Amino acid sequence: MSAVTASKPALPGWLYVLFLALLATATDEFIIAGVLRAIADDLRVSVAAAGQLVTVFAVVYAVGAPTLAVVCERFPRRAVMVGGLGVFVLSNAAAAVAPGYWWLLAARVAAAVIASAAFATAGAGAPPQQQGRYLAVVTAGMTAALFTGVPLGTWLGGTMGWRATFWLIAAVGAIVMAGVLATAPKVSGGEIAPLRERLAPLRDPGVLRLVLVTFLAASGGLIFYTYLAAYTREVAGDSTAALPFPLFVVGVAGLVGALLAGRVTDSWGPHRSLRVVIGGHAVALGLAAFLGFSGAGGTVPLAAVIGFWAVFAWGLTPPVQGSILLAAGPSAGMTALALNISGLYLGTGVAGAVGGAVISTVGIPYLPLAAALLMALSFALAWAPAPARLTTPV
Repeated sequence: MSAVTASKPALPGWLYVLFLALLATATDEFIIAGVLRAIADDLRVSVAAAGQLVTVFAVVYAVGAPTLAVVCERFPRRAVMVGGLGVFVLSNAAAAVAPGYWWLLAARVAAAVIASAAFATAGAGAPPQQQGRYLAVVTAGMTAALFTGVPLGTWLGGTMGWRATFWLIAAVGAIVMAGVLATAPKVSGGEIAPLRERLAPLRDPGVLRLVLVTFLAASGGLIFYTYLAAYTREVAGDSTAALPFPLFVVGVAGLVGALLAGRVTDSWGPHRSLRVVIGGHAVALGLAAFLGFSGAGGTVPLAAVIGFWAVFAWGLTPPVQGSILLAAGPSAGMTALALNISGLYLGTGVAGAVGGAVISTVGIPYLPLAAALLMALSFALAWAPAPARLTTPV
């Protein structure tokens, strides 16, 4: 067999459109941090109140994703994507012209509707044994936002005002919507089934276990990421010049990790790959804790540990989403994926609160240690016996 024949087929163009969709939505999620002060000053609210725009976005994702998945599961995936992107574009345009805080808050609620549809379209349109690669490309869009969309949006907000950032996101969303219409496959919706049957993932122990795995892994990983700047200053000393490089490393290493995790998932199976990713993540956090307590700081060892951590931190989605799809089966896949997104965003909320409590009680060096403990719990759950539906593929 020739090398060309044995190689996997090239990824379709529509998958890169979904990459851009997740880049836009992730930028929309994270960008508030970069323009927080400007929004607070312009709308005459406190920084704390402006910060709730992030919380609302995360909560709507967490609560709304499973609900929307149940409602939209019967509709063709492309129609769901286009409709969601249309709402996304309009809501960001509304945010750009918001006359006050509550208008902006409502626009943020409307914007948080798209991620589960993108993941479901990627998974449903993937050929057999290639779901990992497809999901990895989509996930990479979220990772790329950390060092492309977010810095660009923050710079634009600083030079032209925070409203320009939302106009940019709306424009990208419109481009993505046109791309979806032109390239996305016509994946039909699921068969119309009773509500009880469509909500089956909520009663499926295998699905719920994997959602808990995601929740604990997200909590642990985001405790470290949320307070990464504080940890970096603690380890590297007072030199703020050392901060940008490790943060850049997170984005680059995270993108590599997301793409690599997709290939590993297809080769080893999602359940086995999930154990490797979470185990590596726990080890990386342990190394970060050692670096913090040992005093062996410096830019080079710090960047090495952070880069090693980021590979595993952003490699979670392909294996866990692949495991979720196998555990739920095709009839309930979209609902299960959305439920997993709920676990991810609830973990995001918990991470900020737990990290703040750790810093205020025992100090910054204990952050990666607390994160490693949560990751160890996630790893233990990932090692639980796979449901019968998973035993053959993995």
